[in-house]
Amino acid sequence: MRSGNPALRESTFLDLGSGTVVSRDGGAMTLNGTVNKTGILLLLAVLTGTFAWSQMQITEAGVSGMGYVWGGAIGGFVLALVTVFKKEWAPVSAPLYALAEGLFLGGISSVFEARFPGIVMQAVLLTFGTLFALLFAYRSGLIKATENFKLGVVAATGGICLVYLATIVLGFFNINVPFIHDSGLIGIGFSLFVVVVAALNLVLDFDFIETGVEQGAPKYMEWYGAFGLMVTLVWLYIEFLRLLAKLQSRD
Repeated sequence: MRSGNPALRESTFLDLGSGTVVSRDGGAMTLNGTVNKTGILLLLAVLTGTFAWSQMQITEAGVSGMGYVWGGAIGGFVLALVTVFKKEWAPVSAPLYALAEGLFLGGISSVFEARFPGIVMQAVLLTFGTLFALLFAYRSGLIKATENFKLGVVAATGGICLVYLATIVLGFFNINVPFIHDSGLIGIGFSLFVVVVAALNLVLDFDFIETGVEQGAPKYMEWYGAFGLMVTLVWLYIEFLRLLAKLQSRD
């Protein structure tokens, strides 16, 4: 059982010593509970995102309020690591992660919207449209998370992470990776590929959460499963913003 999402991996629901399913007296993980927790995390992200958006000042002289973007990005990254390594803290760390990511998303969305009016609503609709379309496809059996499917998505996700990591490291030396971040055909093609891979990670997340429910994972895993799904949705939304920005830059 594999997931391309680093927050949802094979050992999540298992005791590393005995290899048995983790269980607690406080109740078991349910699908409805995970859906409700996901809704709560999205609501928290929208609240802080709206605040960050209102604080951004974008003029010809520059952009003020980027502290919310960097603070949210760094805080979200730290809280994500805490949640991954201390999953039993998810009832607290997952909502805090959503609040931090909301600051990041609200700020960066404001910057994109100032340059490309209407792009944020398009990205939001595409993100949730993709979520519900893949959920329907998964529940109806049109898409099945087979072992080969999982291996392919995990490998593609790992390759994308390496490309992004190389871009960041080379950026410190003022070296730009050519083509893939431009608005040319190669750059657009790369963004389309990343969007597809991010979307397919949703299928793995659905499968993983369903497996946790079937195995009777502990109640706090509802928050952890919602957190993992949130991670993928944030990635998918950012990639849609990047893709739409490249397409509009060509007009």
